[in-house]
Amino acid sequence: MLYLVHRNGSGRHDVAPDASGFKHVAGQPGRGTAAPPFTLTSGAGKQVSLTDFRGKNVLLYFQEGLTCPPCWDQIQDLEANRAALNAAGVDAVVSITTDVANLIGQKVSDKRLTTPVLSDPTLQVSRSYNANRYGMMGQARDGHTFILVGPEGIIRWRADYGGAPDYTMFLPTPKMLTDMKREMTS
Repeated sequence: MLYLVHRNGSGRHDVAPDASGFKHVAGQPGRGTAAPPFTLTSGAGKQVSLTDFRGKNVLLYFQEGLTCPPCWDQIQDLEANRAALNAAGVDAVVSITTDVANLIGQKVSDKRLTTPVLSDPTLQVSRSYNANRYGMMGQARDGHTFILVGPEGIIRWRADYGGAPDYTMFLPTPKMLTDMKREMTS
């Protein structure tokens, strides 16, 4: 009974897996709310702010980090599907993890990635987005959360794929886009 009360009061709702086949929820802050602002250090050592993307649709991908090979596969898949993302109206992709910037930078370099990967070692940003509620590592790490922030800084779409009991570790970008298109129009 307590579980049901907690689950129903957690500010999230289940989303049917009928579009992509991947079960997910939409946590809070959700669609129609202002995206919490942030400035974090990238693996390249640069300060990156959400405001840097004003006027663009930016897809935030919160992920578990260095010890999660599927997370890095996810970024590679997002890069390989950049044309499909652009066609869906996504202008930029930014990943956020809790690892330290210099180690992220080495991983990004080793994998030859172009996506900015930002360091949130205190989980301040992750907690403001509640992205650390959907991973395998409890609340100490992010799960696999996608949040589309619109040109004015308003969340247009959110999907948290990393939660129990399914723990989706990798989601093909076309499947994520299927969910995004369907849920943004519903």
